[in-house]
Amino acid sequence: MFDRIALDPNVCHGKACIKGTRVMVSIIVDCMADGMTVQKILASYPSLTEKDIRAALEYAAALTREQVFPYPPHLKKAV
Repeated sequence: MFDRIALDPNVCHGKACIKGTRVMVSIIVDCMADGMTVQKILASYPSLTEKDIRAALEYAAALTREQVFPYPPHLKKAV
């Protein structure tokens, strides 16, 4: 699926995009997180396909497996 993802310093400041578009992976993930359906995303971004959306989610999932962020202290539960 990563063949659908482009990382080009001359496009969108080097942020991951769907190849052939300027639609950033983060936009797709944000849309999904906000509850948009795949069909609504496709209607909003007609240059995308369902495979592009799956590739974006797969890319985002891979990033979360590779990076560990410390849990913010203010969100820790009191013991």
